[in-house]
Amino acid sequence: MICQALNIEELKNQLAIWRQASKKIVFTNGVFDILHLGHATYLEAAALHGDVLIVGINSDYSVRRLNKGPERPIHTAEDRAQLLTALHSVSAVIIFDEDTPHELILQLQPDVLVKGGDYDADCLDTTHPKYIVGSKEVKNAGGKVITIPLVAGHSTTRILSRNRN
Repeated sequence: MICQALNIEELKNQLAIWRQASKKIVFTNGVFDILHLGHATYLEAAALHGDVLIVGINSDYSVRRLNKGPERPIHTAEDRAQLLTALHSVSAVIIFDEDTPHELILQLQPDVLVKGGDYDADCLDTTHPKYIVGSKEVKNAGGKVITIPLVAGHSTTRILSRNRN
């Protein structure tokens, strides 16, 4: 399967095809600014929970609003999307402008929602930092919410702080 970055209409059309073929849809999201081993390991593990993995990435404007740092993002959303599409574990990539993927999750209705181990799949408090946006909606629709342990020592923040010193 050839992976590419899609807009919402293209992705909805592709979702219809996958659902017609009874594919289990997995969704995750993030910034993925400097692709590293932690990202690759995480995405491979996420893909194991279904048949296709959709990755939502924050637009450049969204990353700036998240206060990741004045120089972030390092790479444009288009570059980040292209890098992710090169990974065999990723089936589709979509860029979103909102601060969270909530609206995107509502539109895509994945069977499985995946986040890293710094989140809590059982957290119900929407104001808590460990709450997974969209988890309530996915669970209410009969889907699963899963967290995957982070790979110790591998994070974009750590890589950037090492390069500053």
